[in-house]
Amino acid sequence: MPKRNVLQPLDDEARRLAKTLLRSERHAALATLDPETGGPASSRINVATAVSGAPIFLISRLSAHFGALEADPRAGLMLGSPGAGDPLAYPRLSLQGKAIMLQGDVRHQARRRFLARHPRSDLYADFTDFAFWSFDIERASLNGGFARAHALSASDLLLSAPHGFADMEAGAVQHMNEDHADAIAIYAERLLGCGPGQWRIASIDPEGMDLIDGDTHARLWFEPVLATSDDLRPRLVQLAKETRAR
Repeated sequence: MPKRNVLQPLDDEARRLAKTLLRSERHAALATLDPETGGPASSRINVATAVSGAPIFLISRLSAHFGALEADPRAGLMLGSPGAGDPLAYPRLSLQGKAIMLQGDVRHQARRRFLARHPRSDLYADFTDFAFWSFDIERASLNGGFARAHALSASDLLLSAPHGFADMEAGAVQHMNEDHADAIAIYAERLLGCGPGQWRIASIDPEGMDLIDGDTHARLWFEPVLATSDDLRPRLVQLAKETRAR
């Protein structure tokens, strides 16, 4: 009997859900291959994303999965947090790919974006036995709930940032957090319907920005996507003006 194809056609709604999970989740299950037995092993890790959307994480050399990735970079990540009721009713995103240890400028950028999401990690992020890694997505599977399974490629999840965006983003985030807390509150409370809090911007990418208040996360998508680095400031001003006018 031929195998039944349970996958649904991929559409923009599914892509948006997958990207939301990718950008929003603060932790994931990391699956590696044990170098001694070749069998699978899994662990929970904290995650953030690069500007491109690639997952980034920080792990210790003392952990079993560090050595596993050094021996064989092939790995899997699963993102998605269940709530009340049936855990299988909640969406989750499974990724297959390879882990890459980061050095130099890319490590610096990953460190900044990761610590913006996980500030407590600043206590040990620069210890010599810790390293930042990026996850190179090769394929993905989205389960959006019952009868909502989709196959995705890396191009469905990742983006190419405009020239200079990664370098400019750090200054933009710092400037907004230090000088425009009122505008950030407007984004969170009026545009996204979040409750009052100490909202700040954790990161920005051409498709949107991630707002956090403690452990609470909210994703604001840009429509349309930013075409150049110079588009960011006018877009933030426009959003604040439009929201104040409501």
